[in-house]
Formats: sequence, structure tokens, C-alpha cells
Amino acid sequence: MAAGEQVEDVVLAVGQLRERRRRTGRREAAKNSIMRWATAGWAGRPGLTARVAGVIVLTVTALPNRDRQAERREATRREILDAAWEIARRDGLAAVTLREVAERIGMRSPSLYSHFESKNAIYDAMFGEAWSELSAAFEALGPRRANARRAQLEEAEAFFDFATADLARYQLMNQRTIPAFAPSAEAYQASVAVYERMRAVMRTRGVRSQADLDLWTATLGGFVDQQLANDPGGTRWRRQLPRLVDMYCDEVGIPGPRVRRTR
Repeated sequence: MAAGEQVEDVVLAVGQLRERRRRTGRREAAKNSIMRWATAGWAGRPGLTARVAGVIVLTVTALPNRDRQAERREATRREILDAAWEIARRDGLAAVTLREVAERIGMRSPSLYSHFESKNAIYDAMFGEAWSELSAAFEALGPRRANARRAQLEEAEAFFDFATADLARYQLMNQRTIPAFAPSAEAYQASVAVYERMRAVMRTRGVRSQADLDLWTATLGGFVDQQLANDPGGTRWRRQLPRLVDMYCDEVGIPGPRVRRTR
């Protein structure tokens, strides 16, 4: 082999070696960068790795596959219920018909049966939804006050405001205004959960008798009925709630200072 060819071979070999080293260096740098990010986190976020007994464990995260068909069905159910509520609030619960619901959301009446088996099934979903909303309204009150009577008043006001804000919803929840409709066991459970919450709260205030619980629900419900029937949108009976709370607490023995404002 000529000397020139040997030199070219040597130069080629050295070049190939340098290229391999550069590639290896880039791979190592990228690997180290990934490991630093995964271990320490990026922009202050927790990292994706944990060191366990000297071993780095890499956690791989992935978003679950979306069930788009289920999402579309749920969106359509939501449209149907919203339309039914709109009709009930405008014309009354008895005015809800499958035909008008379908027209409001741009569907044909028979298509509704793929989402609800009957008009009563729509009422049933509305019933459960209404009681779930009341449960959320109570939860929004936050921690209960140490003053039992003041807490009783806040809960009474929360229920009163919720009930009087939507006549159709209140009627569906508490009055038998729809012939042949009775909530399913599943939907009814939402109302039972709210009642049992009330029972547990009242027990902490020393109220354990069913008769005493019945007295509270009957008098508070009566105030709501009076407000809706005689002063819708007003505060005539809401202003009386402190007196109601004091009278009830005096009757069943709930201690604490009176909540009624002095005149």
C-alpha cells in the first residue's frame, strides 16, 4: 500500500472515531438532561422520578384514551335536561313534553328514547339533579358555627333561598304535582342523603326525636310555601326566619343566645 493511501486511511479512521465520540457525547448529554428534568422537575414542578434504595425509578405518565361517544351521549343528555328545565320554569312541570324538548334541541321525538326511556325518566333525572344541587348548597356553607342557633339559622336561610329561587325545582322535589311520577330508588337516594345529613347535624345539637325533626321540616317548608304563594321574589317570610329558629330551639332545647334581632 502506498504511503499516501496509508495516510488517508489514518485520517479517515481518526475522523470516524471523532464522529462516534461526538454522537456518543450528544446522546449522553440528552440523557443527562432528561434525567435532570425528570428528577428535579421542570419550572418548579415535581419531577417524575423517585430514588428508592439507590435506584432511580422513572414514572411514565399518559393520558387515558377519551371515550368520545360517551362524551357526546352525556352532552346530549345535558341538553335534554336543560331544555326540560327551561320548559318547566316557563310553563310548569306538567308542560314538559317529549315533542317540545326535542324541538328545542333540534332532535326528533323518537330520538330521545335512546337517551331517556320515557318522559318520567327525564323527570327522574331532574329530581336527582335537584337534590344533588341542594346538597352542594349545604356543603358550600363550610364549617358549622359553634353557636348552634346561629348555625341553625344559616342552614334555614340556605334552604329557604334555594327553594324560593326556583318554583319548578322546589315543586318537583317536595310536591306531588306530576301524576303517575315517582322517583326511582337511585334518584330518591339523593334526597335521602340530604335528609340524613340534616338528621346528623341536628343530633349534634341534641335533637334526636323524629317528631322534633318533623316539626322543623314542616315549619320551614311551610314558610317556603307561604313565600312562594304570597310574596314570590320578596322577603316577607324570610325575614321571619330568626323568630322561627328561636321558637323552634326553645321548644326542642337547643342552647345558645337568641338570633332574633331586637326591635
